[in-house]
Amino acid sequence: MIEHNVTDRTSPASELIRRAVESGVVPGASLGVLQAGHPPAQACWGLAQRIPEPEPLNLESVFDLASLTKVLFTVPEVLKLVQEGLADLDEPLSRFLPEVGWMQPAGPDGHTLGSRTLRQLLTHTAGLPAHAPIYTWGTDARTLKQRVVQEPWPQGENVYSDIGYMLLGMVIERLRGAPLASRPLPAGLTFSPTRALAVATEDCPWRGRMMRGEVHDENAFALGGVAGHAGLFGTLAGVLGAAEALLEGRLLSAAALSELRSLQTPSRALGWERRHPGWSGGSLCSPGTLGHTGFTGTGCWIDFERGLAWVLLTNSVHPSRHTRQNLQPLRRALGNVVSGGWQP
Repeated sequence: MIEHNVTDRTSPASELIRRAVESGVVPGASLGVLQAGHPPAQACWGLAQRIPEPEPLNLESVFDLASLTKVLFTVPEVLKLVQEGLADLDEPLSRFLPEVGWMQPAGPDGHTLGSRTLRQLLTHTAGLPAHAPIYTWGTDARTLKQRVVQEPWPQGENVYSDIGYMLLGMVIERLRGAPLASRPLPAGLTFSPTRALAVATEDCPWRGRMMRGEVHDENAFALGGVAGHAGLFGTLAGVLGAAEALLEGRLLSAAALSELRSLQTPSRALGWERRHPGWSGGSLCSPGTLGHTGFTGTGCWIDFERGLAWVLLTNSVHPSRHTRQNLQPLRRALGNVVSGGWQP
């Protein structure tokens, strides 16, 4: 176990994570808690890799953040485009990707994919599928991106959709005239981690190797390693720093941050989830708290009202997604312990 600057206020949270590692819920975990006006508390336990050889986790370890890419990268990048007058949240997708859903008929509600707005994509209300095995389509990344844009995606009920965020990533690339991987990132976040510092994820049957320092998500890998839904890596300090930048209003303008935080659906802001019954952040945080999780076992939550943020990074898919345990009880318990321990 390695601990750094763990305060008495976060020690019950530390005990939760320590027990989870010792009981085998996750191979390793890094926990960070940030309260306005105080230095961040950080700690880590367990292993960065179980197989082929055990390697200890440390505070410099770099995690595959999976779907935290959506909220720590894609959502802010779209809002920066809006701030710069290059886009509007309520403009249709066809304005940015004219070939989108080419020759596709309208969905059940009478709307075509091209008429769906950036806001709908950001809030998972565009009626797009959750997922598709795009990596099995077997072509180069550039051609694959164009097929994703032109694919006649079925439109139906609103579900959490990786497809929508892939399209948002392509909007960013189109408007910036450069690949996503070229966009600047704050310290501690990266698209190209050093393998020796990276935390292992899954022994991948498709790629035939243990994934370490390469994006775990198969579709993001096939699209070139970085996409709108996955591809971001980060240290615990890097993710805490991104949360702090949002908390302190340094990442976006006040107007853009207000829009990001506003309730867009009964359970969601722009990209982020907001507190609702049974969500991952527990029941004791403030009503406007934002949170999001990632498939590899990551999560970040920000309570603006209390000036509080917490981050839990694990490698729960290591060595296989098919043997991992459900993290939701641990995440909820952590949220309640951190929120319940806050003092005004």
